[in-house]
Amino acid sequence: MSRAPRLQTAKRDWGSDDSATPILHVDMDAFFVSVELLSKPHLRGIPLAVGGQERGVISAASYEARTFGVNSAMPVARAKRLCPQLVILPVDSERYRDVSHRIMDFLRSITPLVEQVSVDEAFLDVSGVRKLFGSPLEIGRMIRHEIRAREGVPASVGIASTKHLAKIASTQAKPDGLLLVPESASLAFLHPLPIGALWGVGEKTRAILERKGVKTVGDIAELGEKTLIRMLGTAAGEKLFALCMNRDTRSVIPQRDEKSMSKERTFFDPLLDRSSVEAVILEQSHDLGQRLRAHGVRAATISLKVRSVGFATISRSVTLPVATDRNADIFAAAQRLFDAVSFPDGGVRLVGVRAAGLVPRDSGMQLSFGDDGRREAIDHTFDEVRERFGRSALLAGRLVLPSPDAIGYPKGSN
Repeated sequence: MSRAPRLQTAKRDWGSDDSATPILHVDMDAFFVSVELLSKPHLRGIPLAVGGQERGVISAASYEARTFGVNSAMPVARAKRLCPQLVILPVDSERYRDVSHRIMDFLRSITPLVEQVSVDEAFLDVSGVRKLFGSPLEIGRMIRHEIRAREGVPASVGIASTKHLAKIASTQAKPDGLLLVPESASLAFLHPLPIGALWGVGEKTRAILERKGVKTVGDIAELGEKTLIRMLGTAAGEKLFALCMNRDTRSVIPQRDEKSMSKERTFFDPLLDRSSVEAVILEQSHDLGQRLRAHGVRAATISLKVRSVGFATISRSVTLPVATDRNADIFAAAQRLFDAVSFPDGGVRLVGVRAAGLVPRDSGMQLSFGDDGRREAIDHTFDEVRERFGRSALLAGRLVLPSPDAIGYPKGSN
């Protein structure tokens, strides 16, 4: 059965509002692919994925690719065998993270009770903001509309009385849908679903249950808690029975403020000389500086991570005399750390720069010796140009190389 008819039936059966359903699960659909399509609309409608080019795994797949069996975490070689016409784009983690940051900031403007689960999904508790924004159903509709209007990507929203059921509802609403399950209809909605819909039902548990003829969540409920405990053990049996009865006492827990920011990149073809690695460090330092300024913080500690082709990892850190958010300061610190590292035999597989010890920008900072404020003005101009025209619109001179692949930029990428 296709998703569209099932979604329409679900909306008709469960779509009435219910004040006892304050938990929303917001999940961006095929997020990495959706972000890539913003700048590559000519690829819409074809099997598309984001991931390694010849090796590695698939990070995300379009719904067109999924019809061929292509899924995330699948080896690239297998994905190409399943779908020879598959187009695979390289991963642009920083771009996805930037879009994610803006979406999460928008969600936090609705309610402070936002629990970010990953780069593309979050739980919200909207019980305290209904007088401001309306019912949970109205809030869910507003969120989907605003994410689409602001960022151009689709989001599915599930609304229920528990985190567990809200997550299932958003999955059932995909792609690009909304599904509210009133508390009074929770079990009627949940029990006909296949057992794989429940959290914690992996391949091993599913095999045990299926051997007993258990196919739906309702079948699990009929077994009873004692039988489940005998089959799966106390902890697993109790947890599974609670979930099949929609008993989930977990609340939405907002994350603490970020303690650090980082950017790292893995290369399929290793970097073979210091200048190539330094170019990557420069690019990462500029991106970190922009992120620090966007979040209104400065970093007191800069760290560098370098991994060899043999997977030996070297990490070094330095605490700065003055916290900074300036591109040049971050790069200078990271470059000094790299200068003290022996270049690995065989080349470098991964490079990462991290900014830690974050403090609010308005906490005060003295100028570096010899700094007359021009660096700050340059950085802000840098931010404005990249914000308006994209991150590839303005690069340091040494990053404009004849071979973009030398620093990890795929040809033709943004």
